[in-house]
Amino acid sequence: MEIQIHSIHFDADKKLIDFINEKVNKLELFFDHIIASEIYLRIDKSQDKENKNVEIKLLIPGKTLIAKKQCKSFEEATDEAVEALRKQLAKFKEKSS
Repeated sequence: MEIQIHSIHFDADKKLIDFINEKVNKLELFFDHIIASEIYLRIDKSQDKENKNVEIKLLIPGKTLIAKKQCKSFEEATDEAVEALRKQLAKFKEKSS
């Protein structure tokens, strides 16, 4: 699976990028026909502590799955988005079998 990470208006450090790659790659354990994924990292300008946004798009044959999460840290938002995608993949597999 090809993974593209876009950090909008800031530079993500290597540790964060490695963490996201590891989490997103684990989705292949649940569905092995994932073509590619695009991850967008944004920081909201609000004063709210939960201002880290992660959006993950998964391209699978015939469909694009999307999960967006906003949390205190990019790691937490990534965990929640990956979990949401895991559930979407399970539903997709159930319908297609």
